[in-house]
Amino acid sequence: MEKTIKQLNWIYYSQMAISLIVLTAMYYAFSKGLYEPLDRMSQTGQIVQYIIIFDALITIPFGLYLVKLFKPQTPKKYLKCAGARILLVSNAMPLGIFAFYWMGGYKSMLWVAAIAAIAWYFSKPTLRKVELEMTPQDPNQESY
Repeated sequence: MEKTIKQLNWIYYSQMAISLIVLTAMYYAFSKGLYEPLDRMSQTGQIVQYIIIFDALITIPFGLYLVKLFKPQTPKKYLKCAGARILLVSNAMPLGIFAFYWMGGYKSMLWVAAIAAIAWYFSKPTLRKVELEMTPQDPNQESY
């Protein structure tokens, strides 16, 4: 169980590292004027916004529901499901940060990244969470 949590923590914190690298690189490029910001009202700007928003709308709920959907019973299967959950939930974080700077500081894209960061926080692997998710649920038990 501890080995699974350690592997999931590598995935979990690597997503934050990727987001921080994107943040640093885009901030540097933005502050030095290394690219021309994309007009958010142009057709390309709107397409980029739609892609990032729909990505967040689809992957965050699906990622949070993934482990309950597949109900893994072995640590190996749980590692795959929980790892996929972390990746799905947090992929909008670097995309939102990238789009924020690419569009010249468009705050809506920062909100998308913030929502993904909140969902990323709730996908943090802990011993108690792993135990709860790997315990078989009794279908006859009442739930409120």
